[in-house]
Amino acid sequence: MTLNAGSRLGPYEIVSLLGAGGMGEVYKARDTRLEREVAVKVLLPGGTSSDEMRQRFEREAKAISQLSHPHICALYDVGSHEGTEYLVMEYLEGETLATRLSKGPLPLDRLLAFGIQVAEALDRAHRQGIVHRDLKPGNVMLTKSGVKLLDFGLARTLAPQAGPSGMTSLPTMAQPTPLTQKGSILGTFQYMAPEQLEGGEADARSDIFAFGAVLYEMATGRKAFEGKSQASVIGSILKDEPPAVSSLAPMTPPALDRVVATCLAKDPDDRIQTAHDVRLQLQWIAEGGSQAGVPAPVVARRKSRERLAWTVAAAALVAAAGLGAVLLLAPKKTERVFRSALPPPEGTSFWLESNTPGPAVVSPDGRMVAFTAADGNGKFQLYVRSLDATEARSLSGTDGAQYPFWSPDSRSLGFFTTGKLKTIEVSGGAPLTLCTAPEGKGGTWSPAGVIVFAASPTAGLFRVSDKGGESAPVTKLDVKRGDDSHRHPRFLPDGKHYLYVARNQRAAGEGSPVIVASLDGGAEKVLLRSPAAAIYASGHLLYLREATLMARPFDTVRLSFTGDAAPVAEGILMPAPATAIGVFSASQNGVLVYQTARGHLTSALQWYSRDGKVDGTLGEPADYAEVVLSPDGKQAAVTILDAATGTHDVWVFDLGRGVRTRFTFDPADDVAPVWSPDSSALVFSSNRKGHYDLYRKSLDGSAEEEVLLVSERDTYGATFTGGGSSLLFTQVSPEAGFEMQLLPLGGSRKPELLRKSKLNEIASPLSPDGRWLPYSSEESGRWEVYVTSFPGAGRKWQVSKGGGAYAYWSADGREIIYHDLGGTLHAVAVAARGETLEVGEPKPLFRVPGPNPSGSTFWPTADHQRFLVVGGGQKPNAFLDLVVNWPLQLRGAK
Repeated sequence: MTLNAGSRLGPYEIVSLLGAGGMGEVYKARDTRLEREVAVKVLLPGGTSSDEMRQRFEREAKAISQLSHPHICALYDVGSHEGTEYLVMEYLEGETLATRLSKGPLPLDRLLAFGIQVAEALDRAHRQGIVHRDLKPGNVMLTKSGVKLLDFGLARTLAPQAGPSGMTSLPTMAQPTPLTQKGSILGTFQYMAPEQLEGGEADARSDIFAFGAVLYEMATGRKAFEGKSQASVIGSILKDEPPAVSSLAPMTPPALDRVVATCLAKDPDDRIQTAHDVRLQLQWIAEGGSQAGVPAPVVARRKSRERLAWTVAAAALVAAAGLGAVLLLAPKKTERVFRSALPPPEGTSFWLESNTPGPAVVSPDGRMVAFTAADGNGKFQLYVRSLDATEARSLSGTDGAQYPFWSPDSRSLGFFTTGKLKTIEVSGGAPLTLCTAPEGKGGTWSPAGVIVFAASPTAGLFRVSDKGGESAPVTKLDVKRGDDSHRHPRFLPDGKHYLYVARNQRAAGEGSPVIVASLDGGAEKVLLRSPAAAIYASGHLLYLREATLMARPFDTVRLSFTGDAAPVAEGILMPAPATAIGVFSASQNGVLVYQTARGHLTSALQWYSRDGKVDGTLGEPADYAEVVLSPDGKQAAVTILDAATGTHDVWVFDLGRGVRTRFTFDPADDVAPVWSPDSSALVFSSNRKGHYDLYRKSLDGSAEEEVLLVSERDTYGATFTGGGSSLLFTQVSPEAGFEMQLLPLGGSRKPELLRKSKLNEIASPLSPDGRWLPYSSEESGRWEVYVTSFPGAGRKWQVSKGGGAYAYWSADGREIIYHDLGGTLHAVAVAARGETLEVGEPKPLFRVPGPNPSGSTFWPTADHQRFLVVGGGQKPNAFLDLVVNWPLQLRGAK
């Protein structure tokens, strides 16, 4: 019988169905007398076991009525209405422990906190002579006020009762059911003590066994006893010893390992005898009991050497770094440096695309690493890897996340996506949008709840509350110093002072200033120059000297260095020089992660046929970033990274001879080349005056290099229109967002605003007839390709599906090629019908190396039969390097 909303059971008005179990159904209801929300459990009528269920129902009412405890669900009332019997209980909001464990094991501090509360609840029940007999994760509710123990439907008192005991204590065994059947006895079996399964009497020690199984699952994310059938589960409980917790969760303190193992002893006499004693043991571990923080030895065999190496390092982490509550009183620390490697989640790679990377960041407590990773379809999102877990887990709602950073309590992450600054709790839940950040470039979070962040690549830093609201500027670009943006702030331990890098692309060779500033607006101080941002950890400032990670002792009170620098690691990867960030992060307790560029080789320019076959190679290998074919099909413009300066130059290939000639020579960053319609000149962006401005230069040298546009905002994504009479480009700023403008190349040269958006948008070359503008936008939450009319923006059509960017029209106007950002090119048939555009279904062509939404890494010929592609080079090292106790290695350098 299912009760409808609005129906009544005595004074209780039904609101909604919450769930159903073996005994009956549970409803959310309203107590019309006391005006409060309650949970009503209704006994299901009829059925062959109705008498038995009624007895269980009565037992539950009697059992709960005798219990009053903060961690036991309270019983308010018992009643009968028109033959329907019901219990009225405390209404709880939250999730069951079973639901939480479906997401993975618990961090040690939460395991201990929850375990202590469950033990307290069991202790109260046992002291009043009540055995739960059905303790399992599904009967433990996690609420804002803590743990609540549920469902005493199988409870019985310890006092002798009339009638035989035997198997009558196992009513749910009467109906054999598959393990996977809803409402089956799976949970009961997998947490039952051996004496219950053998028909013996259940006492408090049976609950201790079940509690041990629950603790095991909380620590490892796996059930202590598993099998493909009821019989195999029962056999495992009766005969097998589960793998040690520490073999699956290497950071487990040995004291917890022993507690769990003792609770799971087969003989009740060999178990911990009372829930009170279990609570004392867990409390002792949480308070840092002797050797609690030293991990138990790992004895289980691993599937690979890499996993073994990671496990050893993770096991060392607790002993070496002093992590978490369990180490507060630990008397010793291991005097060794441990190294290992952290791979990306299976089927993904670390997302380090040059403009929007998500480099790894270590949590302040040193227990987790957060990063962004991309799957094979180019979808990238945030992941968190707990160092006591074997796998990383993704955070839903973080698609497109960039530049993650931790909250000071290690419970939340800040990140940027779709033009917004957001935060999310690592335990799960929906992200919270704080404010606008058109193209965020890093942030930092103080203990006082202040977030300092870079909203765009063309401005100073801003601050905002971690609750959200209006942002306010905290730094201004110093034009005299040559600042073109302030990026990657990092709070010092006092939560008042912070570091940031004042990027200066013109001074890329000597590095940009790393500055310490204060929230109160006090005087700033330049500490050093580096190609990337610096961080403070373990008494040192960590920064890059070229590609070497250096550590120099630093006094956070006097804000000055106190010793000489020493190398920590070499070959640190920088996603791109313009990002001014290196892939390294450290906690305050000696945990360091970084990624190296070892194995990073120069790339090649390769010709592909439409069927995906490599059809030749152009020129010599180099560090190519972009490629653009000329309209006449005889030349190709490319940008090449100069490793010595960290900036790009434009080069031009003669396709007939395969000869490459340097085209720009300024030490600034010259990027984004665009061919004139007659293939006689190139327009490109350069930051020679601070921001990226537009320049034009002819190939034959008949005219001087010309500045087309100088602005206080970065300009990029240019494309010719009107047969070469004007230039379409995009500008970005924190205030205006993204603006597409049209620059006449004759007359006054006054730009005209065509489109405006707070989200990322970039134009592609126009259709051959000049009537249609393809562009890429993040308006949907990820990059997609759209087409709109030109020059007057009207209706738009989405061309791509599942992500896309960089669209190119064929010369006959019948097809658009785009990149899905996951490594595959797609073709879409298009046809203009008056003012309407007919768009076909995207058809995949072939995969290409190196998807890169910050620049055009492929270009089709006019007939879309061949493609010149940047690729063929080896990717950076695919693993993160993990070092525990890294400051110890500096001793030999002193």
